[in-house]
Amino acid sequence: MSGRDGADMVTRGARPPPAHPHRRREPLPWHAPKPADEDPDAPRRVQAILDSPTYRPADRDVDFLDLDATRGVRLQIDYRKPELLLDRYGVEHTIVVFGSTRIREPVAAQRRVEALLVRLRDAPGDAELEQRLAVAERLLAKSRYYDVARELGRLIGAAGAGPDDHRVMLMTGGGPGMMEAANRGAFDVRAHSIGLNITLPHEQYPNPYITPELCFRFHYFAIRKLHFLLRARALVAFPGGYGTFDELFETLTLIQTRKIRPVPVILAGERYWRRAVDVDFLVEEGVIDPEDRDLFWYADSAEEIWHGILEWHEANGTPLFPGHDARAPDPAEP
Repeated sequence: MSGRDGADMVTRGARPPPAHPHRRREPLPWHAPKPADEDPDAPRRVQAILDSPTYRPADRDVDFLDLDATRGVRLQIDYRKPELLLDRYGVEHTIVVFGSTRIREPVAAQRRVEALLVRLRDAPGDAELEQRLAVAERLLAKSRYYDVARELGRLIGAAGAGPDDHRVMLMTGGGPGMMEAANRGAFDVRAHSIGLNITLPHEQYPNPYITPELCFRFHYFAIRKLHFLLRARALVAFPGGYGTFDELFETLTLIQTRKIRPVPVILAGERYWRRAVDVDFLVEEGVIDPEDRDLFWYADSAEEIWHGILEWHEANGTPLFPGHDARAPDPAEP
């Protein structure tokens, strides 16, 4: 047997080590561009190809993804990302809280009034300042709802098996005001909570009390609205403006038409809501039915809101926390 034949047999009989997942001992032909010594114009031409938008991978080509033709893809990923992460977190149901971004915590609202009073003393009779002061004073009067929303957040966060129970979680629009207050209440009891922000022409900052891993920013209002109601087991609307009305009436319409299963809808702040929306007038005018008036109720305290939600679901046969007392323990109890 020749030496060469023996070497071939050894090679055929040996088991080579696994190839490295990334590195090679010898580069492949396409690992380097065509060199200039073969074609002086080649490097420039290769760079032109690399810089061309058509060469970008589709999932990294923002200009391509912004085309009208790819709107369907954008809608899908706008929906899918939060859905995957909420599932990973074990979020089964949500309590959705909305309200004005302009109603600040009482201390901040008081400072705003005091600052306007100072300016008005320097410019007595200024009609614009007087109007701004009147609005600030009304917002200060409504700032008590910040405390109500914050307490509601605490009750939701502490319910079930405790702060680490993610089956039912607080969800807000992620902004300041009433939504900040609710997220802050959950934060107070070390519970996680969700915020759904939206991309706007002017930057929208999330409030600082949302769980970072559960704060999402959407491109489409429609997909954001979908996620608000997809897991919702209740909607709580604090005093607010267009955005609050939008979510409230959309939810009531979906319940009215039974496009979604009924869920409790609570209007926090009876005095505000009775003046803002005259539902009795709508019934009298025949544009809604008397039974549509019963799709929501009013409440003024966090305890009233939370216990009303729990009792509604018990009566409906859909308890929020089967096998657990969903009410937070009374601090006075041993």
